[in-house]
Amino acid sequence: MFWLGEVDPTLSHEQARSRPVLVLSEDIFNDKSSMVIADALTSQKPSAGFPLTFALSNTGLPKRSWVKIGQIGTLSTQRLGKKIASDEELESVIEGLNEIIGD
Repeated sequence: MFWLGEVDPTLSHEQARSRPVLVLSEDIFNDKSSMVIADALTSQKPSAGFPLTFALSNTGLPKRSWVKIGQIGTLSTQRLGKKIASDEELESVIEGLNEIIGD
């Protein structure tokens, strides 16, 4: 699911400010740990393709967006703002992540 996440402070090439994130972790993990595992999104067309990025469609987001699969991280659930969209393409994002880290 897509949420607004507060990802500051940042370092190096990390994405900054409140921005949409794709929550990858299951609710049971999120509830028990008070954390979520999430990927950063961007509306800037990336130069790298799959598996580093994945073009999203039908997200309900105001702009065309890409998941930056390599920019996975954890956020406190306190950093999550409102839920902004649902995701039907999570399986493809997980597939890209598996290609990056090996399965």
